[in-house]
Amino acid sequence: MLDVGQGDAILIRTAKEVVLVDSGDISTRDKLVKYIQSQGIKTIDKVIITHPHADHLGGMPGVLNSFTVKQIYDSGLTTTTALYRQYLTAIQKKDIPFTVVNPGNQIDIGEGIVLRVLAPEKPFIANSELNNNSIVLKLAYGNFSMLLTGDAEREGEMRIMKTYGTELKSTVLKAGHHGSSTSSTASFLKKVAPEAIIISVGQNNDYHHPHPSVMKRYNDLKAKLYRTDTDGTVTVTSDGQTYNIAKEN
Repeated sequence: MLDVGQGDAILIRTAKEVVLVDSGDISTRDKLVKYIQSQGIKTIDKVIITHPHADHLGGMPGVLNSFTVKQIYDSGLTTTTALYRQYLTAIQKKDIPFTVVNPGNQIDIGEGIVLRVLAPEKPFIANSELNNNSIVLKLAYGNFSMLLTGDAEREGEMRIMKTYGTELKSTVLKAGHHGSSTSSTASFLKKVAPEAIIISVGQNNDYHHPHPSVMKRYNDLKAKLYRTDTDGTVTVTSDGQTYNIAKEN
């Protein structure tokens, strides 16, 4: 979980592939590119954009200009922003394969590690912001799992709970919508039952994320808490049996 301020960017590395889930905000575009370059990465095998809000999509122009991207996965939910149009134009210009995901899709990223697509279901949740139609992924690797929720809020959580129930149980949870009060309902957290929760959030952000009520729910779970505004980049490593979480700060 990269420290990209008030946004999301998750870099997944296996012996076989490099995967980027979201790309942070426009304001942290250069920081994102420099971090990925510092890891000796020149090619990103798969980019997954959970939804086209600027704090998840904003780094893509920098990513597409700085790295060879082999495949892009998208929710298929469109918007009219200049950033989104720029993203689509760059993909077309570079002729990058573009796939709209559906629940049930499994994205193999090597070493027996699979990203299972849980959401968004079709039809999209109507009269809702883009957040509730975020791509939700469950990374599964042996006995280790991590739930990546994008910015899914209450309605999105309810929908995947109804569909997947106890299958949502995961070792680590990426907190939905930066710890907003509109996400991480008590019933959802009970289903996921994570041992650790990582919150991607900017220092002194204008949204007051993470919300105190949500932090209380996290603490009630007695899960280990990590947050990028204080811990910096948070690195999770696993061999499929055990796992370790390290903080930059």
